[in-house]
Amino acid sequence: MEIDKEKSTILLMHGSGLSHIVWSFHEQFYSTQGFNILSVDLPGHGNSEGPSLKSIEEISDWIKSLMTKLNIEKIIIIGHSQGALVGIDFAARYPKFILSLVLVAGTYKMPVNQDLIDYAEAGDEKAILLMMKWGYEGSKAFIGGNPVKKIINSSREIREILAVDLNACNNYKDGKESLKKISCPTLCIFGDLDKMVPLEVGNKMASMINKSETKIINNCGHMIIFEKAFEMRKLVKEFLTKK
Repeated sequence: MEIDKEKSTILLMHGSGLSHIVWSFHEQFYSTQGFNILSVDLPGHGNSEGPSLKSIEEISDWIKSLMTKLNIEKIIIIGHSQGALVGIDFAARYPKFILSLVLVAGTYKMPVNQDLIDYAEAGDEKAILLMMKWGYEGSKAFIGGNPVKKIINSSREIREILAVDLNACNNYKDGKESLKKISCPTLCIFGDLDKMVPLEVGNKMASMINKSETKIINNCGHMIIFEKAFEMRKLVKEFLTKK
């Protein structure tokens, strides 16, 4: 792909078990605001080959390798859920390579319910049902069906992709120390009804990051990128284009 050297590059980082498809409401919008867009599928996810990466640190290293391959010097990371955890780790470990950071429905520590991990490792669809139950405000219906179920739609994907991601989140222990090392401008966006990252947890994390600001979207659960995509885009645009 061609990277316009005159523009800043946004890397969109999806959450556990998902793919770049979750950014369908966002890619074109940010592109029209004058940014290069890297909407990635992690290894083993979506259109990417290979086994899923087993740790948050490995994912950060993979991003750095991708930047080297594409000759990108600095990026802006917008990460949702697990993607936010990756953004925190990357910003802490590779501060020279990040311009700014947007953490969406994320926090520095993401312990995963053992039942959810057990179901995922068994390839059981109950893992998806639990994710949908906890992930959406009021488990609201989506036109055309729930997007999570559309992306993770086989026992193999639950076992080989989702379970690996959930364990990576569960095993990441350096988050608190990583927060202290973040030096780039950071925007934290939370949903006021998020069951996975409750507001008090999110606010506590945001208070530990220098140069951070917090925005709260009302009547919204964990899947802000779907539930309130237009409100989120506006907040991100204002943050990234601030003089």
